[in-house]
Amino acid sequence: MSRRASRSRAVLAAALGAALTAPLALTAPAAATGQYTVSALKFTVKAGGRTCTIDADLYRPAGVNSARPAPAVLATNGFGGSKNDGSTDAIGKAFAQRGYVGLVYSGLGFGRSGCLISLDDPAIDGRAAAQLLDFLAGKRAADDGTSVDYVTLDRPGDPRVGMIGGSYGGAIQLATASVDHRVDALVPMITWNDLVYSLDPNNAVGARGVPGAFKWQWTNGFYLIGEGQPVSRPSLDPSRINSRTCLHFVSRACDTIRTLNSGRYPADRTAGLLDYARSVSPVSYLHRVKAPTLLVQGQADTLFNLNEATATYKTLKAHGTPVKMIWQSWGHSGGLTDPATGELNLVQGNLEGSYVGKRILSWFDRYLHKKKVDTGPSFAYYRDWITDPHRTYATADRLPAPGQQLYLSGDGKLVDNRRKVARGSRSYTNWLKPTSHSESSVAGLAGLPDPAPYDTKGTYLGWTSEPLGRAVDVVGAPRATLRVVSPKAERTQHSGDAADKLVLFAKLYDVAPDGKQTLVHRLVAPVRVPDVTKPFTVTLPGIVHRYEKGHRLRFVIAASDDAYLGNRGIKPVTVVSAPGDTGVLELPVVSE
Repeated sequence: MSRRASRSRAVLAAALGAALTAPLALTAPAAATGQYTVSALKFTVKAGGRTCTIDADLYRPAGVNSARPAPAVLATNGFGGSKNDGSTDAIGKAFAQRGYVGLVYSGLGFGRSGCLISLDDPAIDGRAAAQLLDFLAGKRAADDGTSVDYVTLDRPGDPRVGMIGGSYGGAIQLATASVDHRVDALVPMITWNDLVYSLDPNNAVGARGVPGAFKWQWTNGFYLIGEGQPVSRPSLDPSRINSRTCLHFVSRACDTIRTLNSGRYPADRTAGLLDYARSVSPVSYLHRVKAPTLLVQGQADTLFNLNEATATYKTLKAHGTPVKMIWQSWGHSGGLTDPATGELNLVQGNLEGSYVGKRILSWFDRYLHKKKVDTGPSFAYYRDWITDPHRTYATADRLPAPGQQLYLSGDGKLVDNRRKVARGSRSYTNWLKPTSHSESSVAGLAGLPDPAPYDTKGTYLGWTSEPLGRAVDVVGAPRATLRVVSPKAERTQHSGDAADKLVLFAKLYDVAPDGKQTLVHRLVAPVRVPDVTKPFTVTLPGIVHRYEKGHRLRFVIAASDDAYLGNRGIKPVTVVSAPGDTGVLELPVVSE
């Protein structure tokens, strides 16, 4: 990596680090006097071989006592935040107003809580949260002697507790439920299934052992938030200090990020580090999660896209855990601080006034209050093309699957029948610098301009359909099966370093009649091709999008993307098409 490139990445990552804390500074509205009381508490816990303090607030609704107990809601912050964030303490207030006992705390390594940042590791963060469940069960007291005897118990030592929160505050729910089955209901929002997929995605099907394309902007933004805490929070608890080489994270987290930033992925080193990232992710422990789970994922999210929630949903369902899923509009890449009209806004406390909020209240009514209520359909998704706020969500009893097939013709057309495929070949090559742009991660959250997505001529290939004769609604993850020719990549792909394999980026545009292109939510599918001598299938990020009548679909594979680390060296690529042997694009299309 050149010194100039390294410096530019450092500057952008610093800006991202500042931006990521922006949405956490919102101020929630004050609660009405007399509805509940709030007590600040400290808890000394043992986590990951360290003893440290957790900073928490206890919300006690008026009228709740040992004779009239109530279920509890446990919540913590997103990455870089604390219990005092508007979106976090709004949870305590919103549910206390509705009669729930609330315990809202700063996660390990954040706010005024101690210990290292350990990426919601079940063995560390999960075990720490389990000690807070002991408090809610009346089995232990806070450090000042405060104890509770007014949380509903299912049996001695087993409090009736639900958890809710987003992003980092979403994964902690699954981590906690995997080590402590006393949790009764979960609502993880905009969170991850597998940090390997989140931060180093390889969208090639069956490429589990092959590293992907490093999502360097998002990852380094989070890393700088964690490592830069002495600047933002001086006089840190000593339990939050690791060493000079890794200040505030557990060491293996820093090792993983440094390896990804290096752009070199030798098999003997990379496999272990990616195994670590996967080990602290829900993908590795979901089989132990038994608590009913309502997954809420954002369509506007290039950090944790819809495929993450889909993977969690399918795994929980396969193991018999009660689970339902909602694809709302907002995520890390849009609407987080200003949700669309009618969408859930925890800071405003509009639970009863939003579709998602009503579903959450029903979920807790069913599993915390034990009411016989309808918790809604298995799957629901927001449609941004519907203007009536009462009809924006559509529902289904199952996830749509790719079904409609289009074919990649040698003349650059996307056709609906193999017989229409023209024989031909076309080529592109990468440059030593990125030549395609999808997004500047979190630019919108920071209020910074972000250029429209683009691809530089000669560094990508595109296939475009004829204008659509009717509107087409795509709901789910498109899929493409491709075969490429790259002699340079074929010579280097078995070097022992995965960085020598070919990298490309697949994406799907909406082209309006005037020629304007839209990359839906700026989502792309990075691929490090396992073996260029064989066909491979790519799963694109899930979308919910209407292609209007008269618009055209455009499928593109590009040589690079400036939000990711890409190819090492120049690797020209050719795509050959013939009626009996060509690429196929499959779309999950639904009918109203």
